[in-house]
Amino acid sequence: MQFKTFDILPHGTTIDFVGKRRIAVVLSLIANLTILAWSIGHGLNFGVDFAGGTEMEVKFDRALDPGDIRRSVEALGFKDASVQTYGPVGEHSFLIRVGRIALMSQADVTRVVDAVKARFPVSSWAFDPESGDKIDFQFGGAVADRDLLAAVEGAGVKVREVREEAGLTAGSRSFAVITQGIREKVEHDLAQRFGDARPEVRRVEYVGPAVGRELRNQGFKAILYAMALIVVYVGLRFDFRFSPGVIIALLHDAVVTLGYFAFSGREFNLTSIAVILTVVGYSVNDTVVVYDRIRENQGKFKGRALTDLVNLSINEVLGRTFLTSFATALSLVGLLVFGVGTIFDFASAMAVGIISGTYSTWFIAAPMTIWLEERAARRSAARPAAAASR
Repeated sequence: MQFKTFDILPHGTTIDFVGKRRIAVVLSLIANLTILAWSIGHGLNFGVDFAGGTEMEVKFDRALDPGDIRRSVEALGFKDASVQTYGPVGEHSFLIRVGRIALMSQADVTRVVDAVKARFPVSSWAFDPESGDKIDFQFGGAVADRDLLAAVEGAGVKVREVREEAGLTAGSRSFAVITQGIREKVEHDLAQRFGDARPEVRRVEYVGPAVGRELRNQGFKAILYAMALIVVYVGLRFDFRFSPGVIIALLHDAVVTLGYFAFSGREFNLTSIAVILTVVGYSVNDTVVVYDRIRENQGKFKGRALTDLVNLSINEVLGRTFLTSFATALSLVGLLVFGVGTIFDFASAMAVGIISGTYSTWFIAAPMTIWLEERAARRSAARPAAAASR
């Protein structure tokens, strides 16, 4: 059987990748330092997953200026409000995010608790601002939910729901009083200001600040752990002399992918962590192919300089690397054209990561190994000279 061949890149290329490593390293350093400086100076647009707060998806029947919506929300007292277009422009959907979860202040809670205690035998009560606008009451006797609702609203706080729950002890009654919170306030204001656009709240998400910080920290730890395990794998499969090049290449690709979110201002959330992990895995796959070919050529061309072996190996798999990257990029076209929200961000960041991963395979990982080998050789040569001078 004879297979047909389709070559975008010709066989037998002799591109000097190792010779261009200094230019590549300088360009990569400039890009990485710029991204890190921008991220530190301007900050990432952390989503509600990481920053905590309330996020609402609101759809309108006509086009609106996101700035007008943001000013409307800020006028309600949410000075940290952000509004971002969500999905296709024709859908007129926006993500509205504020940094608070509970609308009630401590003074509101105290007023409600005092009003309820004045009418009912309250055994205990609890309020957690990270759980939303909800006060849990434990009563020692019988209490009607309509009477409890009247007592709370008599204190000047509107109630969305009074929900009875299982009592903690026999004979006790427990109720969760859920007051009208951020969603109701924003929804009511949008209906008043943009009533002709018929605003519709489609989705509301709440994440506490402590939970958001924990998710963010665990996400970045996952990236570091993945890189560490990859380095160990490369060291065990090939040689630990190759590991530093892999570390540099992986850090380069992770930072460049992060740059998409830093410069575009798109939301950085748990999906973004998944993108970076995917890019890291994709990048090391290409690097392992090159390292495999270097190991094969070391056996075939014994005594040949490592610089020549690296150049030869990269050129031999150049077509494969390019076609693999091109095919992977093609799979993202549909997501880029039809994807919305986090799906579009995933595809866009992946496209950036694929380009970066291909570049780092050619110019960073293996060529950096050459630089480390040359540095080690110079040090070894310097030791006898230093000893002889004594």
